[in-house]
Amino acid sequence: MTTQALTRRLASRKTRTRRRGRWHAYLFIGPSLFGVVAFLILPVVIVFVLSFFDWELLSDPTFVGLDNYRKMAGDGSVWSSLGITVAYVLLCVPLQTVLALGLALLANQKVRGVKFFRALFVVPWMATPMVLGLVWSWIFDPKDGAINQFLDLFGITGPAWLSETSLALPAVALVHVWQNTGYNMLFFLAGLQGIPQELYDAAACDGATPRQRFWRVTLPLLNPTMFFVTVTNMIGAFQAFDTIYSMTAGGPSESTSVINYKIFHVAFKEFDFGYASTLSLVLFLVILLVTLTQVRFFGKRTTYDLS
Repeated sequence: MTTQALTRRLASRKTRTRRRGRWHAYLFIGPSLFGVVAFLILPVVIVFVLSFFDWELLSDPTFVGLDNYRKMAGDGSVWSSLGITVAYVLLCVPLQTVLALGLALLANQKVRGVKFFRALFVVPWMATPMVLGLVWSWIFDPKDGAINQFLDLFGITGPAWLSETSLALPAVALVHVWQNTGYNMLFFLAGLQGIPQELYDAAACDGATPRQRFWRVTLPLLNPTMFFVTVTNMIGAFQAFDTIYSMTAGGPSESTSVINYKIFHVAFKEFDFGYASTLSLVLFLVILLVTLTQVRFFGKRTTYDLS
């Protein structure tokens, strides 16, 4: 066999091996790729298309062009729902992020029984939001609820938490924070345990106080974790629905009617699926814009190399 023939044969074998490896890779990523296409990309495309139609589910879709977008621009209830959603996000995300970081700092201590408390903090996240909403509705009950019963021991008459427009949204946000804080704690705990102890020892040798070590060592090195937690928290808060539906159903006087509940009401109460698709697309764009802003903010402040 000549040298040229041997070279061609080896090149052909490398090509077949490379092609076989490529098909193996496709085989492994296939299920995940199918999930992304079927449950993420395709629904967005369908919602985008439906936003240009008037469809009441039982009738044939009618193309209306930009009518749904014009309707949304002049719909005050939609902008009110967006404002309520932003308020809900601002109530939930900072509080549960700070609490999760505080719990992680406590759970990172080497004390007896700390593993039990780590598991205990995560239990609320494992419960179904609808069930939690019903339980907390009873806790917030103005007559027989646990909170007002406790206040009554001190001679304080508790308010109607879920019936007052000024208290309903903070009450529901409190439940959201209570449910998700322990779950976020796990990410901060993993981030804390990934910081080398040598950095703290070096800072202590330089005379840094515990507070200075937290601000100058812990927080900067937790930026990747902080980025992940805040992004996922923001997305989750913007998409809030279950707890609000079970606790207040958007009331009182639509004071808890976040945009996701508004979409549900338009789609399944008014049966206007075209308009609901328009609102869903707007929510998607808002979440995308907020996420990209966070990516840009944290991208300049995050380091992943601790070597």
